[in-house]
Amino acid sequence: MLIAGFPAGAWGTNCYLVAPAAGEECVIIDPGHEAARGVEETIAKHRLKPVAVVLTHGHLDHVASVVPVCGAHGVPAWIHPEDRYMMSDPEKALGMSIGQQLMGGLTVGEPDDVRELTDGSALSLAGLELTVSHAPGHTKGSVTFRLPETAEIPPVLFSGDLLFAGSIGRTDLPGGSHAEILESLARVCLPLDDSTVVLSGHGPQTTIGRERATNPYLREVARGLGADTTAPRRGL
Repeated sequence: MLIAGFPAGAWGTNCYLVAPAAGEECVIIDPGHEAARGVEETIAKHRLKPVAVVLTHGHLDHVASVVPVCGAHGVPAWIHPEDRYMMSDPEKALGMSIGQQLMGGLTVGEPDDVRELTDGSALSLAGLELTVSHAPGHTKGSVTFRLPETAEIPPVLFSGDLLFAGSIGRTDLPGGSHAEILESLARVCLPLDDSTVVLSGHGPQTTIGRERATNPYLREVARGLGADTTAPRRGL
């Protein structure tokens, strides 16, 4: 299994390329702001052939390079229907005042082929099986992608901006909900094995076991209480 990731753009959004091995087909997760060059360098380094882009949610810092990346390789982009509008209207997704500050000279939109994700579905792409879980709270259409354990690696959760090392996604932008993100954490993250590696939208990798023990939000959710809202949050 090959998982190659790098932080991209002004917000340091993690973009991941996932393949069964070097020299094979791959899936690209969250090619965000200024990610296209890093994507091409990673493809060349590992001799990969992209077959799809999959998106954890529609915020600009996760989707800004979708059009050039999909166009360069003739591949579809997968996104949850509740976040699809964000690719074409990022200012509505972020709130006008925030959007104007962040947009700069970027031009965004939908690639030619957009496909919609559904909760509980299994995407069979590039010889991989990614299990999709709808996880609203950061946005209405946030999802996670899960890879099963293999002989080579433990299970992996691509958590987007749901769960970070030591924190969770912000909920103060349009479509965000504190109650929904807590429910998503309880339903999507808590049932996972402690060995599950968490590769999030921002920051370093972690594990479910580490977050269960140390993350103030996940600890409070596990105890069935309201989370500590004074702890800092991350994500655009």
